[in-house]
Amino acid sequence: MKPTRRNFLQSLGVGVAGMGIAHESTAAQPPKVAKSAGDDQILFVGDTIAIANTEHGKVRGFILRGIHQFLGIPYGADTSGKNRFMPPQKPTPWTDVRPALWWGNSAPQIMEKRYANAYASFVDHWNYDDVSEDCLKLNVWTPALDTQKRPVVVWLHGGGFTNGNGIEQDGYHGENLARLGNLVFCSLNHRLGPLGYTDLKAAGGHAASGNVGNLDMVAALEWVKNNIANFGGDPNNVTIIGQSGGGAKVTTLMNMPSAKGLFHKAVALSGTSLAGANKEYAEKLGMTVLEEAGLKPGEVDKLQQIPWRQYIDIANRAVEKMTAEARRMSIQRGGFSPVADGVALSEGPFFSDANHFSADIPLLICSTFHEQSPSRTDAALETITLAEVKEKVKPRFGDKADEIVDAYAKNFPKARPIEIWSLVVSNRKNAIAAADAKAAQQKAPVYVAWFGWQPPLFDGRMRAFHCDDICFWFYNTDLMLTHTGGGKRPRALSEKMAKSFINFARTGNPNGGGLPTWKPYSSQNGETMVLDDAPMLVNDPDREARKTLA
Repeated sequence: MKPTRRNFLQSLGVGVAGMGIAHESTAAQPPKVAKSAGDDQILFVGDTIAIANTEHGKVRGFILRGIHQFLGIPYGADTSGKNRFMPPQKPTPWTDVRPALWWGNSAPQIMEKRYANAYASFVDHWNYDDVSEDCLKLNVWTPALDTQKRPVVVWLHGGGFTNGNGIEQDGYHGENLARLGNLVFCSLNHRLGPLGYTDLKAAGGHAASGNVGNLDMVAALEWVKNNIANFGGDPNNVTIIGQSGGGAKVTTLMNMPSAKGLFHKAVALSGTSLAGANKEYAEKLGMTVLEEAGLKPGEVDKLQQIPWRQYIDIANRAVEKMTAEARRMSIQRGGFSPVADGVALSEGPFFSDANHFSADIPLLICSTFHEQSPSRTDAALETITLAEVKEKVKPRFGDKADEIVDAYAKNFPKARPIEIWSLVVSNRKNAIAAADAKAAQQKAPVYVAWFGWQPPLFDGRMRAFHCDDICFWFYNTDLMLTHTGGGKRPRALSEKMAKSFINFARTGNPNGGGLPTWKPYSSQNGETMVLDDAPMLVNDPDREARKTLA
């Protein structure tokens, strides 16, 4: 089925008349595109080109199509050996000009069979290189090394808290957004999984061991505060943005006391969290890791010497042993993630304190219509019946499956059963819960979007899938062809989304970028910007269906 060229919401039969639709603005001007100079040189690199100062030493990057790029700049020391499970340390200063010409190492994670799924490898075009505990590196794209004080965007990659890196997809690159918005774009790697989030406090380890992966991100933001002015950026105007697990990183950073003052706006795409991991569970898991390694409490130093790949296997076996305990504690997904220890990360529900520093930070939340598209690689599912959909979702929703599917079918009367399936399993429950919690602080606006644009790939079965919107926000639709198909159709929406995001990063208000007038979200009206070929602002278009998810 080919994707509709009009708004997907209308194609599902949702009545939009009288729903507070805002018409598309015509005031935005097309972006300035650098004119081609024929066959003139576009890459510049050399001994005296793109040299910037940092607090640890000078770095040399390169200039590509007019944008200065610096790759793999250390913001922290090697995290192996005695630094494993410890808060990040400053990197050792250097005296020579350090080359910043290639990406830093990915954080330790299981790399075997990373490219085994041909569909995933093709669609997401994974970019992985060396994997090492010496991974605390960041990348910078900037229009110039001057004193202009441009807005700064800091990208936090997805992959849960277990996988990924700062340049995992081509769509993560910051060159085009830096040029379009005259801003500075940064991305970073940080510790993941068991090496970033094993809570060893009860086992005699450092009190912050369960949150060192997040403390790495705080260290990167401290680096931005101390150094970004040397790259033409404004340390007092920083926006953090993440997708999927990166979205959860955004909301956890908003609830870390040590991150106060290091960023000023936030964007969470297809992922949020409203609480840290249970402290009791995390500490018991840390003790189980030690036992699985054949060690006793107090022998964390020996745990620091185990090769990282072997350690991940040990830690994952400990998670399996804790399955029953996690179930007893009503923990749906055991494993390693930021711990609500009350020190590094707030205890209790996030955004519950109107006087918290995060209350003053504007937040933009976006999810996609089809975070999961069950038929993407299985065309036979396109003809599934509604009764079969109910059976498919029962493992997740139990006895409520029939009620939920029927509610979505009623809310979206023209949607086909396969589309209902996708909408149900991709529901906005968590995104709206985060928006409601943040809006209740009543200090800074929340803007909510729902991305419904569908690429004309895989016979239209990809739909508005998880990750598809990233390259639209970053003006990279012609770079991330396997997500968009390329060309003027995705570029037209991307221009509006990217310019709206740029305005948000600059001022905390996305309006004026070419989208319809975007009103802040309220729990009463549920204002939602539907992002499609014909964007529109509507009031909570899936509210009736979503009520059944409570």
